[in-house]
Amino acid sequence: MRSSTASTVVTAVLLLTQAGYADPHPYTYLTIDFPGSVFTQAFGINAAGEIVGFYRDGSGRQHGFLMRNGTYTSIDFPGAAATDARGIGPDGDIVGGYRNPGEIAGLGVHGYLLTRHGEFVRLDYPGHLNTIPQRLLADGTVVGCYHDTDTMVTMRAMAMGRDGNRELSIEASMHNGGTPDGGVIAGLFTDMDGRGRGYLLDRDGNFIPFDAPGSTFTAAWDMNARQEVVGVYRDTSGRFHGFVLDAHRWEFTTLDVPGATATRAFGINNRGDVVGHFVDASGRTRGFVAKLIR
Repeated sequence: MRSSTASTVVTAVLLLTQAGYADPHPYTYLTIDFPGSVFTQAFGINAAGEIVGFYRDGSGRQHGFLMRNGTYTSIDFPGAAATDARGIGPDGDIVGGYRNPGEIAGLGVHGYLLTRHGEFVRLDYPGHLNTIPQRLLADGTVVGCYHDTDTMVTMRAMAMGRDGNRELSIEASMHNGGTPDGGVIAGLFTDMDGRGRGYLLDRDGNFIPFDAPGSTFTAAWDMNARQEVVGVYRDTSGRFHGFVLDAHRWEFTTLDVPGATATRAFGINNRGDVVGHFVDASGRTRGFVAKLIR
């Protein structure tokens, strides 16, 4: 990928004045547990229904995974101490991160692309110490963030594509997904008051922050071609919920896995299938895929 240091210029800030919750859509939920794992998190899903995420084995080591047609495959970057898988493109290429032995969790993070042919390619944002790829868009653009000596102050949202690299000059920001052509990107940032908020960013540089109604924290984690955004919010009691946002109508739908004490949504495909994780009554973290009942 060709390098460039051009920054995205935020030319307008649009504040949402009206947003509400829509009537809950009926979903069916399927639990995802990597065999033998003690923790499973589903993170990305493509139109073919292929799901990626990460899990921890009985020894506590973290691995990425791919679930295709009900079959699980573990993903480990060669020589890494820990690996995750976060996004999967329409052709089955996967992006994620890894940490080398001796590196501190959270500070030592390097990106990779795993091609559908099984080849690993390193993805490092030029000039920075750590890179976290989140999604692989249909046009080949990789979105995510970079950071250097800490996990917040030096973190900036970034995109790496065939036309060069670009970044968002907002502290503690992260691009997490977007429309197939990258025309609109969804992500998260921390505002001047220390509050976590979601955002949309269009190709013209219009930056639109948003909050789930009644929330104290909101994070946008993915977006599909219909500009349906998924993410996480925390209510005033401190409980976490997933959400789906129709960005055309500005209507939110809450996602709660039945019986869960916390639900977080991280990925959505063009059919509206959603993946994420939940905490069950025993305190175990498990993945899920939610499908609309049509």
